[in-house]
Amino acid sequence: QVQLVESGGGLVQPGGSLRLSCAASGSIIRVYNMGWYRQAPGQRRELVATITPSGNTDYNGSVKGRFTISRDNAKNAVYLQMNSLKPEDTAVYYCNADITPNSGLRRGYWGQGTQVTVSS
Repeated sequence: QVQLVESGGGLVQPGGSLRLSCAASGSIIRVYNMGWYRQAPGQRRELVATITPSGNTDYNGSVKGRFTISRDNAKNAVYLQMNSLKPEDTAVYYCNADITPNSGLRRGYWGQGTQVTVSS
């Protein structure tokens, strides 16, 4: 059974930094694109950033230049370095990965979510 486990959320002051981590575990044949999404209270879940296995990245315009997504293919892990955080970045952040498991079809998996709160 494939699982995505996230860590690294918390409370930070405006202008501060946080680093989120997410690792896929279980019987995995291959991991394709990985990414981060977020959902603020009363809002729809939105894309933050994605990264391909070769390292090509794409960002939501609101985080471009402040957030950096990276991955470690050997560890089936993805990271999100968040700098210059703003109150409007407050949300639950979810890791997503497109995975082919050892038994089953290729599909998207979600982490459990980690809370990021930016407040003074």
